[in-house]
Amino acid sequence: METEIFFNQQANTLQGRLAVRSKQRAAIITHPHPLYGGDMDNAVVATIVAAYAQMQWATLRFNFRGTGQSEGRFDDGIGEQEDVQAAIDHLGQQGFEQIDLAGYSFGTWVLARWSRNHHPHSHALRFVAPPVAFLDFENQRDLPGLRDVFVGRHDDLAPLDQIQRSLPYWQPTARLHVIENADHFFGARLTPLQTEITAALMG
Repeated sequence: METEIFFNQQANTLQGRLAVRSKQRAAIITHPHPLYGGDMDNAVVATIVAAYAQMQWATLRFNFRGTGQSEGRFDDGIGEQEDVQAAIDHLGQQGFEQIDLAGYSFGTWVLARWSRNHHPHSHALRFVAPPVAFLDFENQRDLPGLRDVFVGRHDDLAPLDQIQRSLPYWQPTARLHVIENADHFFGARLTPLQTEITAALMG
């Protein structure tokens, strides 16, 4: 049901895949680190898309600048925030009223920085495996809009204990979901991850 699209971010054209299942609510899904092979075809990204699709949300996943057929160059999470804004603008122009921002790994770091730099905003954020042991999430700063964090019990890049300490600073009302027997890449635990995300969207 996904259709390949291209949308503009100032000087760059970005590659994405859009599935319109709803005219009111949509989710933008961001991918892991492009310098380590991350792109919108990542299995965890596809799992997040599937969870939103199961709940009949429209979904837009896209490649950050310099990844796949997206123009530009990697910009260490700075220009990538502009890519997120371009995706939001693209969906906004199509009339979507509710737009969630969901990411995996590096994609959560970009969303965290975007959220703080665009506060106040009306978007709900959902993070899968925020790599707090690898990237600086400014763990004692408020993170506007954060609703849910999903993490594997055995994730070395997103250690559960570190996220548990950070969550009260980020957003005291955000919910933490622990996927048992899962590491940062989720491996054979993609189905439980999808189930947990779907349940969170219902709640």
